[in-house]
Parts: sequence; C-alpha cells; structure tokens
Amino acid sequence: MITAGRIVRLAEFDRAQLHFSLDGQMCSALAGDTVLTAMLASGHALRKSEFGAESRAGFCLMGACQDCWIWQDEGPRIRACSVPITDGMRLRTMEPESWP
Repeated sequence: MITAGRIVRLAEFDRAQLHFSLDGQMCSALAGDTVLTAMLASGHALRKSEFGAESRAGFCLMGACQDCWIWQDEGPRIRACSVPITDGMRLRTMEPESWP
C-alpha cells in the first residue's frame, strides 16, 4: 500500500505509469486516473481557496460544482475531476498571468 498522497491507492497497481508536470514538479500517475486522482495521489492539493489560505481537494468529484478547475500550461483550463490524465500533461494550480 502506498500512503504518500492525500488519497491512498489500494488496488490496481498494474496499470501503465504516466508522468505529468504540476507547477513545474514532475509527478506520476496511472493510466485511467483522472487529473484530480493523479494530483491527490501525488500528495498535492488541487488548488488554494480563493477566499482564504486553505487548500482545496475538490468537492462533488463528478463535474457539477465547479470547484476543480485547474489550468494547463498551454490550452484551456480543465475540470480535474472528469478529465483523464495523459502522459506529458503540464498543469498549474494557479491561473497563468495571461489568463483573462
């Protein structure tokens, strides 16, 4: 059992390992994970709250609440709870300076 993250993976260790970048730090995930699962299993929070210093970890976990929006280095922002992680993804927990 691996216990490094905010969530603990109990099964399915035999899936292909993928790598992604989160705020410039290389992380790993398993094929089939959502972005949110990959982030939380890597020991990261989803993002900081816009109303205080607290870390967020998602809320509804099914794409309805708007709490899990994160940014890609290139491209549109995504919902971490419903987008599958892909090898080489470059993600940010804070909006880029160029964000409208």
